[in-house]
Amino acid sequence: MTQTHSPKSKALQGKTIIITGGSRGIGREIALKAAADGANIVIASKSDTAHDKLPGTIFSVADEVIQAGGKALPVKVDVRDEESIYAMVGQTVETFGGIDALINNAGAIRLTGVEETPIKRFDLMHAINERAVLLCTQAVLPHLKKSENGHIISMSPPISLKKHWLKPHIAYTVTKYGMSLLTLGLAEELREFNIAVNSLWPKTAIATAAVEYAIDAKILPMSRTPAIMADAAYEILTSKDLAITGETLIDEDVLRAGGQTEFDQYKVDPNCDRLFPDLFVDLD
Repeated sequence: MTQTHSPKSKALQGKTIIITGGSRGIGREIALKAAADGANIVIASKSDTAHDKLPGTIFSVADEVIQAGGKALPVKVDVRDEESIYAMVGQTVETFGGIDALINNAGAIRLTGVEETPIKRFDLMHAINERAVLLCTQAVLPHLKKSENGHIISMSPPISLKKHWLKPHIAYTVTKYGMSLLTLGLAEELREFNIAVNSLWPKTAIATAAVEYAIDAKILPMSRTPAIMADAAYEILTSKDLAITGETLIDEDVLRAGGQTEFDQYKVDPNCDRLFPDLFVDLD
């Protein structure tokens, strides 16, 4: 269950937040967390029809957003397509009058070595992961500049050059590190406009369809729920005056910095003693 933070109650009231890949998993959870504050949520995703193995559509999440107390705009979007992105941004501004935050949550994954990674799959990961961050930022930037507290959050990890992260799936790794490099550069470029730019990544595996189908379903009991990422994203989104910018952040660290000390409520299996660390995170 998504938590509420009373000291910042309704801090996102009336704010307009675009979430790519918002039809399920972490994106959906962030949408519902912000909706509880009364935010306007744009669910920007390709999922406009139900899938047998992947529940959730832009319309089902829009209904949940409204039930949670927010306003919703479901938009079918392909983050690889420039025309699709700009049309979504135009529809957002027409509906809600502006944009306050962009969350780059859409992602593609394939954890294979070079020989086992078709170049078309690399092109897909590049387009959905790092290229989409640049494209979506360009599209929303004129409107974020008008926000009193603009934010961009990308779901990408701290950059580790340790060999055990570079060896097994370098094609995927390059695209995720590219997202984080964009965070670092954009934070400095957009600082003068009071737009905070950060990356957010989970300390442990998160129980999502990506873990179940793209990695290993056996990891799910050793995972946390998407609520921890939503709570961490909320902390970032409600920070002001560039208090947090230019950082590649870990969810638990963000919450600890905000005073939270208990994390057992996020466990998928309350009895699990050993959580599975996420990619690019060394628990040492």
